Amino acid sequence: MIKRFEDLNEVHLDVLMEIGNIGSGNASTALSAMIGKELKIKMPAVMTLEFNDAVAHTGSPEEVRAAVLIRLNKDIEGMILLLIEKEFAEVILDIFFQKKDIDLLALDENDISALSEIGNIMGSSYMNAITTLTGLTVGVEAPAFTVDMLGAVMSVPVIEFGCVGDKLLCIDKSIEIDGHSIKSNMMLIPTVDSLTVLFSRLGIS
Repeated sequence: MIKRFEDLNEVHLDVLMEIGNIGSGNASTALSAMIGKELKIKMPAVMTLEFNDAVAHTGSPEEVRAAVLIRLNKDIEGMILLLIEKEFAEVILDIFFQKKDIDLLALDENDISALSEIGNIMGSSYMNAITTLTGLTVGVEAPAFTVDMLGAVMSVPVIEFGCVGDKLLCIDKSIEIDGHSIKSNMMLIPTVDSLTVLFSRLGIS
């Protein structure tokens, strides 16, 4: 039985990586249709990190990032946090609105709506992979969008989930859109009880 993130072994991580791979395939199809461009997501890398290490892994605490936060409920509780770098946002907003050299701190409503939907599709695709494989019911709330320094963005899961553990699952994705290679970092922060339910349904102790 999993009582903490430290209990995850290579088998658990391999399963999460495979779920991420399936979710990435689903996301590629949905995002390609949305933006009207060929899009490929390479097999993600999945790792467990402490909250502080997650910040260092994705950048410096003072770096400005856009972020899409999706809360999960029902059989799997927790949150998904998609971190969006300026380069990622520029590629997306150039495709939609022909915008160049954007300022993350000066996004308008259309920009926010487009980036929020990108995050929603990526997060939902990962959760849909879990429901397809396990039959679990995962509730996905409407995405919340913010722009702030990375340290401030990452303080949200620390405040909400620090009481049940100090680790999260980091899913690094390499995305190729119309010849542009960009990366994204998705943080999956489920409760430990949710992980137990997930692996139990898959027959993994």
